[in-house]
Amino acid sequence: MRIDIATLFPEMLENYLSQSVVGRARDKGIFTVKCHNIRDYTLDKHRRVDDTPYSERQGMLMQCEPVYNCFKAVTEGRKPHVIYMSPQGRTLTQQRAKELSQLDDIFILCGHYEGVDERVIEEIVDEEISIGDYVLTGGELPALVLVDSVVRMLDGTLSKADCYEDESHYNGLLEYPQYTRPEIWHDKQVPQVLLSGHHANILKWRHEQALLITQKKRPELLEKVELTPADLAILHKNGEE
Repeated sequence: MRIDIATLFPEMLENYLSQSVVGRARDKGIFTVKCHNIRDYTLDKHRRVDDTPYSERQGMLMQCEPVYNCFKAVTEGRKPHVIYMSPQGRTLTQQRAKELSQLDDIFILCGHYEGVDERVIEEIVDEEISIGDYVLTGGELPALVLVDSVVRMLDGTLSKADCYEDESHYNGLLEYPQYTRPEIWHDKQVPQVLLSGHHANILKWRHEQALLITQKKRPELLEKVELTPADLAILHKNGEE
């Protein structure tokens, strides 16, 4: 997979993209990512990329031409899937991240100030994605969230697929509780089933706990999951207790 990110702050992104799981996947060639400074594509001698909006709103708006010039130079001869990180976009989900991980070429546009001139969004953007119903100073942090969520599902990034398939939201439920050594901490015992070595019982416990945690923390998610009669019985019993 190839990822290009158009931003005013490439150094901010590069630091994260060179670290931890994402950095190791990048080093192994599982994906490539390049950060492009939009200021390098302006014709303004002061490297300005913004101007006041016509709406008389306070603040500055990123201009069309530098963004468009960056996009054309970076994607010459290619047609990537273009994503604009925007609070107006569709909220990022695990399912959408999984779908994006199947693509070969992604171009991410990071806005700043009061956003980007609507005309260039209409010209080049395929979809807008938000990471939540709130506003940040720029699109760099959302872009990192998007890249991380996508890259970790590429073959070879994690040691096994179940490293992410068992996680919250992958199958619609939240993840079951996790424990490590010591076996007893502050008089709290690791559940005995996890010490039993009985694989089938452990899998059953994991599923039951995922149901119960979802019911407790995010009950609205259960409306989107196909539940079996056994699942409903577990939830009903817990609700009566």
